[in-house]
Amino acid sequence: MGSTSRMTALQRREQLIAIGRSLFAAKGFEAVSVEEIAATAKVSKPIVYEHFGGKEGLYAVVVDREMQTLTESVMETLSRPAQGSRQIVENAAMAFLTYIEEHTDGFQVVVRDRPTTDPSGSFNSLLGDVSIRVEDLLVTAFKRHKIPAKGVPYYAQMLVGLMVFTGQYWATHRKLGKEQLASYIVNLAWNGLSRIEAKPKLRYVGDGGGQREQRGRRSGESSPAAKSTDDTSPQSDNVPTDGAPQTDTPPSDADTAR
Repeated sequence: MGSTSRMTALQRREQLIAIGRSLFAAKGFEAVSVEEIAATAKVSKPIVYEHFGGKEGLYAVVVDREMQTLTESVMETLSRPAQGSRQIVENAAMAFLTYIEEHTDGFQVVVRDRPTTDPSGSFNSLLGDVSIRVEDLLVTAFKRHKIPAKGVPYYAQMLVGLMVFTGQYWATHRKLGKEQLASYIVNLAWNGLSRIEAKPKLRYVGDGGGQREQRGRRSGESSPAAKSTDDTSPQSDNVPTDGAPQTDTPPSDADTAR
């Protein structure tokens, strides 16, 4: 077994955790066996059982470590004082992508389907915690700009989902640097949030738009809804979350530094 036989108990444990993380990331929990873990570490199966009680125990340790690392990174970022809403979005995007960049195998493990017997905290639980923190930030911003807060939980889920699904894709399609990808995320999230409507309505779907437009056409008149919601017309109910006047260009960081 070479030099691996001279490892201390702590070194052996860390070796098995690293091997388990790599195998679980590549194949998923169900496809990995204790035999494969032991063979990769060049040890006997009883060694794996001695340290973790089986692959379930090893998996739980791997997930627990990754969840702790990711939680500390993201939650610390969301709690950090920022000059404005845009900086919060930028910081969160960079923190999440940095974690994926530095812990790619760990991220692949926590986002995979887990065994039903998984005793550790789930990734969904982490996302729930992050969403609640994002809700707190959005409620404060919405109240400051007199925007109804009943939709905040859904907006929070949208923002978190935007980062998570983009991060999952990027983890296996690393054609962009994290700074460039973060700028894409912020571009979409911020340019939407900076012009969020207090009372959003669909323009072309349902009774709020298309049906009224059809009725207007049948009566030989142009639809008031079509006029009021034309893509090129100004929208009176747009309320920029940075408090700045509505313009054709996104607000600068200086506009949000409040």
